[in-house]
Amino acid sequence: MEDDDKGGFRGKDGEGKFGRKNAKYKKKVCKFCADKALLAGLDYKRVDILERFVTNRGKIIPRRITGTCGKHQRALAREIRKSRSIGLLPFKVL
Repeated sequence: MEDDDKGGFRGKDGEGKFGRKNAKYKKKVCKFCADKALLAGLDYKRVDILERFVTNRGKIIPRRITGTCGKHQRALAREIRKSRSIGLLPFKVL
């Protein structure tokens, strides 16, 4: 049985580089890069879109979890803060 059959390759590959092939994890794609219509709707007034990126406790979900790219995560956080400041989204939920 080889390492690939166990679920992942750990160690040097044929070219002498360290690598890991793990079929368990799938690369996340930025939703805003994939769907330009969603990017056009990214506005502080669109609470339905912004709520998807906020936890039940009111925190902004990090990009490592959502898969959002850095550029769009910064824009998203800015719009969430705008929305909070005018009272459309809560700062904190108890």
